[in-house]
Amino acid sequence: MRSNRAALRAGASMAATLPMIAGALALGIPAAHAADSPTRDTLAGTKPAWATAKADKGSTPDSSQVSARVYLAGRDAAGLAAYAKSVADPGSAAYGEYLSAAQAQARFGATAAQVAAVKSWLTAAGLKVTGTSEHYVSVSGEVAAAEKAFGTQLHNYAKSGKTYRAPAQAASAPAGLDGAVLTVTGLDNAPHKASSKDQLPPPDAVFKNAGPFSSYYGSNVATTLPSAYGQKIPYAVQGYTGKQLRAAYGAGKFTGKGVRVAITDAYASPTIAFDSATYAKAHGDGSWKTSQLKQVLPAQFTRTTECGASGWYGEETLDVEAVHAVAPDANVTYVGAASCYDEDLLDSLSKVVDNHLADIVSNSWGDIEANQTPDLAAAYDQVFQFGAVEGIGFYFSSGDNGDEVANTGTKQVDTPANSAWVTAVGGTSLAVGKGDKYLWETGWGTDKAVLSADGKSWTGFPGAYNSGAGGGTSKTVAQPYYQKGVVPTALATANNAAGNRVVPDIAAIADPNTGFRVGQTQTFPDGSQQYAEYRIGGTSLAAPVIAAVQALAQEAQGGKAIGFANPSIYAKFGSRVYHDVTDKPTGTELAVARVDFVNGFDATGGLLTSVRSLGKDSSLSAVKGYDDVTGVGTPASGYVESYRGAKR
Repeated sequence: MRSNRAALRAGASMAATLPMIAGALALGIPAAHAADSPTRDTLAGTKPAWATAKADKGSTPDSSQVSARVYLAGRDAAGLAAYAKSVADPGSAAYGEYLSAAQAQARFGATAAQVAAVKSWLTAAGLKVTGTSEHYVSVSGEVAAAEKAFGTQLHNYAKSGKTYRAPAQAASAPAGLDGAVLTVTGLDNAPHKASSKDQLPPPDAVFKNAGPFSSYYGSNVATTLPSAYGQKIPYAVQGYTGKQLRAAYGAGKFTGKGVRVAITDAYASPTIAFDSATYAKAHGDGSWKTSQLKQVLPAQFTRTTECGASGWYGEETLDVEAVHAVAPDANVTYVGAASCYDEDLLDSLSKVVDNHLADIVSNSWGDIEANQTPDLAAAYDQVFQFGAVEGIGFYFSSGDNGDEVANTGTKQVDTPANSAWVTAVGGTSLAVGKGDKYLWETGWGTDKAVLSADGKSWTGFPGAYNSGAGGGTSKTVAQPYYQKGVVPTALATANNAAGNRVVPDIAAIADPNTGFRVGQTQTFPDGSQQYAEYRIGGTSLAAPVIAAVQALAQEAQGGKAIGFANPSIYAKFGSRVYHDVTDKPTGTELAVARVDFVNGFDATGGLLTSVRSLGKDSSLSAVKGYDDVTGVGTPASGYVESYRGAKR
């Protein structure tokens, strides 16, 4: 598995919006529609790239069923993008002048007349309206009716060994709707789903780490194991806790008091209240207060088998416990999606925006950019823009497969982290020493080699690439203004001479070998349900850690929302508020020793000992200055304080 999404938007007459749309495209903002003919407007991006003539297997039968969503562009799509930029830009006079959810909808949302016109068009074509929201009209019906409504033919295409339906030409809408339609999704029926970034154990399969461990980095050196890079190496930490992370990232006296953080994932852990309370008590994070942790859930969950619903429980647990560990007084709202599909994840994000459930939103899920279609990208960006005008910032993990070559065969970034309207969070290997002292970080990238049978060497040292923080240059999103002058030209122009979006923006702890300890109820071999703790990592950890640090920063600036943070994050580039992360912070290669239970639970199945090299992220490198593993770096002791008295 692997991805998830959400959406909204609208426009006035094409003549009025063309100049503003051109400016929006320069920021990586998709246009609402393009002129197709005097009677139809093309909905750009609705024909997926995989629907090629070579893969075409012929027309889809007219009687086949289609379910689709028609996303509404609203009354001023270009104005929405422009306002979202201005309120987030520290150099703008409108900086921090946020709108309420009601004000945003009244100013930029679809009008009743637009909704009525869209519904009339769809029903006239023979489709049945199955639902409406502030952002879309959902419909169902036969292929023949969909073809009539959207001015295209639907064909079957071969894709990855299977057959899926897709438009043979880009869909379109009547020009008489005057730009009321942003896009349509669902005409192609290839899976559009996300996954959590980590291989987290489901509650029905207990997972525990074996020792020996270090309690802090370097506290327990593996003197009986072979050397690596000419020196004895320490055992992996048992898992950092909130006290260590707060010290590493400069929390100071701030606790996130009064700040609202939302977390989106799919499904919902049935034991989250017990697990998070037990964990907080065990590690001194401060007890959860009444109503400090809330859940907003759909009426029912769907596709539970296909999405591996129970596997998402650990993701939620990690996110909730990490936020509370770093910002123990922040209010946390978990918003669970009905499934791991984009449409349901989009609905969860929209709930946060429409009801302004939080100012900071942590999202530890995504997909590869190649699987993203422009129609979904437009829908997601509209939600992010509505969030920006309300003072809501979205934080997305950048991925756990480095440049994705080992995973997909193609160098690419992840999505929605590639959006110009979100903060993409990369990952590091973190060394916290004695007395909770920050020592150093490398970019997260791991080579793994196992102990030889005779125990005297590491087989094939340093071994094969294992995992690492996602990053690189987008192939589809234009370079946003806030990256210009900071991101090296070679990175920005890697896929396009005009410059594209580079991921990530900022970073935090992610390496599972220098990871975070999490507590979760799991099923033990005897069938009992028991609370147990284990070490975990991934950019699924980095995203909630950065979200929590942002909660501390928001408290520092008097509780005023930070909103879409990228312009201010890049404005601080090069200052002492960041740790400038490099792959050889000590001047030498680094590694840790790790011992695992073969069966994932106890020593009855044997132990596996390995060496994990640090700072080896596929083709990506953490270097001095901005880089595509850690972005501008990680928060240092001055980061949170830098928001005190900030202009809003």
